[in-house]
Amino acid sequence: MTHIPTRHLGALEVSAQGLGCMGMSHGYGSADDTQSTATLHRALDLGVTFLDTSDFYGVGHNEELIGRAVAGRRDEVVLATKFGFANRLGEPTRIRGDAAYVRQACDASLRRLGVDHIDLYYQHRVDPQVPIEETVGAMAELVSAGKVRHLGLSEASAATIRRAHAVHPIAALQSEWSLWTRDLEAEILPVCRELGIGLVPFSPLGRGFLTGKHSSVDGMADNDVRRGQPRFADGNLGRNLAIVAKLTELAEAKGITTGQLALAWVQHQGNDVVPIPGTRRERYLEENVAALTVDLSARELAAIEAAAPAAQVAGTRYDATSLTFVNG
Repeated sequence: MTHIPTRHLGALEVSAQGLGCMGMSHGYGSADDTQSTATLHRALDLGVTFLDTSDFYGVGHNEELIGRAVAGRRDEVVLATKFGFANRLGEPTRIRGDAAYVRQACDASLRRLGVDHIDLYYQHRVDPQVPIEETVGAMAELVSAGKVRHLGLSEASAATIRRAHAVHPIAALQSEWSLWTRDLEAEILPVCRELGIGLVPFSPLGRGFLTGKHSSVDGMADNDVRRGQPRFADGNLGRNLAIVAKLTELAEAKGITTGQLALAWVQHQGNDVVPIPGTRRERYLEENVAALTVDLSARELAAIEAAAPAAQVAGTRYDATSLTFVNG
């Protein structure tokens, strides 16, 4: 295993960059388990030991895939998974955070992962029908039972984070954060830092858009989630591509890829920030890991932000329905 820096999410020590595993089972067209397994093994060899999944990705397939891949290497891995989506793919979204469901979901994840404990267990989305105190209380019982080591939330509001943390320490908040999604900076980020909660940005590369490798959705699979997302839609895509073009100029001047520039920007937001770029290919994994060695000066960080001002990003990050399930 290669040594790369570590960071802390609350009291949990993790590799300074994690690996988002969703695309190996869900969201971006068909995937190949053999290829995905090779990428997971390569991640561990490189020192990326923080693996992120959910019971929702591929309706359990992603957890099973990771469980098989890390068998025999459990002591090298910090496993994070999530619960909360009680629907199957294609069904109307249902979020459950009631105590009975929390216990049921955890036991099912443990079985699929083939492990006796989960290192970081997140509520994937906040259930608006259940007080967060009930949900986190049930999660805390899992810690007492030894099934879970640390607790997390995903896409929670500042007020919810405070209430949850009062029940049991929250180690990490996982939310979207990148150069084109900066919603959490105004209220949520200050609360997390006040309470000592680490940040785990998902989609730090803007669902691949900030790599500069996508100029349209034409080459994407019919079931690729990006086809239905406003920022990839006609009318918005061209405006967003203009932002990426400016980032590409900065990256080329520095001798790195556009994706590495965007990812390094996220990495530079603080030592309590651990992005989880997702990929199922070894070469992109290696490119992402190399971003850890990119040093950005204050002047360079300012130039990056000037090239990608949040106000100029066209379109919302989700469609109207999906947006109702964030910042709960």
